Amino acid sequence: MDSRPSGNTPFDPAAPFDLAIVGAGLNGSLLALAAGEAGLSTALIDRVPLTTLAQPSFDGRTTAISFTSQRLFAALGVWDDVASEAEPIRDIRISDAGHDGRASPLFLHFDHREAAEDGENAEPMGWIVENRFLRAALLRRLAACPKVELVSPDEVVETERSPDRAGLVLTSGRRIATRLIASAEGRLGSMREEAGIGARNWSYNQIAIVLVAHHAEPHRGIAQERFLPAGPFAILPMTDGPAGEHRSSIVWTERSDLAPRLLELDEPRFQAEFARRFGDHLGPVVAVGPRWSYPLRLVHAERYIDTRLVLVGDAAHGIHPIAGQGYNLGVRDIAALVEVMVDAKRLGLDVGAADTLERYAQWRRADNLTMVAATDLLTRLFSNDIAPLRLMRDAGLAAVNRVPALRKFFVRHAMGLVGDLPKLLRGERP
Repeated sequence: MDSRPSGNTPFDPAAPFDLAIVGAGLNGSLLALAAGEAGLSTALIDRVPLTTLAQPSFDGRTTAISFTSQRLFAALGVWDDVASEAEPIRDIRISDAGHDGRASPLFLHFDHREAAEDGENAEPMGWIVENRFLRAALLRRLAACPKVELVSPDEVVETERSPDRAGLVLTSGRRIATRLIASAEGRLGSMREEAGIGARNWSYNQIAIVLVAHHAEPHRGIAQERFLPAGPFAILPMTDGPAGEHRSSIVWTERSDLAPRLLELDEPRFQAEFARRFGDHLGPVVAVGPRWSYPLRLVHAERYIDTRLVLVGDAAHGIHPIAGQGYNLGVRDIAALVEVMVDAKRLGLDVGAADTLERYAQWRRADNLTMVAATDLLTRLFSNDIAPLRLMRDAGLAAVNRVPALRKFFVRHAMGLVGDLPKLLRGERP
């Protein structure tokens, strides 16, 4: 992609979009819908046909939706389409575990009922939803939103950005004029680098193996995070399968040198290794369906904005899945960006101007930095088998478990209820 001025036919400024989004994954699609529903004219561009992103076939990948993210989905009319496929997270149990997968007797247990303030109903901490249902629901709403144009399959080959305008040239030859470009390309996107935005970027020398487990006993809405010597092993509750089988989504962290060898094992040996780490608390267990794997890295952009350009989601911050908050950080980006753009438009101001974008960056910086630092620290602290550290970790978990006020704070933080919340995260339209 070339970000220099093209020198070709000028962009048509007659009817520029308010926002052009590059990347139609879960972040890009949600941003397009939130912007369109708020009255912002929006183009959503992706290199693949968007219908392929919503194929109904099962692939096992899931997303954790926090309480406040669910409010946003509900405000946009998406949640009704996925609610029946969303499994509530009612409790979270965190513990250390040895090589045999057996949990330490010292642990930290969060109960969703502890998060409720006086007079509030107890709500789930979050929900686990299969990505295929989220994508399909978003696509249906996008197709019905008159303020959003879906541009796919097509790809950006050139950009033009100046203080007073922006434009995109696509492989089809189409030229799009817009007031603001949003990169929702993910952590491997090119726009951040082409804009000269640096990023902290390092590997954890870990690979996440993602799959679905069938187990004999029901999970009762309890999510478990076990810290094995190689890294966290997350067991996340899913809805029961079509034949009534009890299911959980697994994010299994392994060392980079060991994970490929595990994935190459024959079926009986792979199942044995998996069952050993899963443990026997839910009875006999078996891994089913496709298996996905990806390297775990931290990527955090030095800034989130440039001239007529904004980064959202993993394009701005890709974190370790240890706390299950990566996607929810992106949802908070989306809510904040749409609100500052709508506020600017109502005042007759430029939605892509530098001061509009600076308000977004300031709103998001502290929250993102806090989560980046916290997940990095937890990953380093818990991804080892050093005996003194294990003793300290276990004692720390047990100590927090004995302080209700601390438990409540951490639960409310995981639900997204801490800090200055944009309107969409409060369930309101901006």
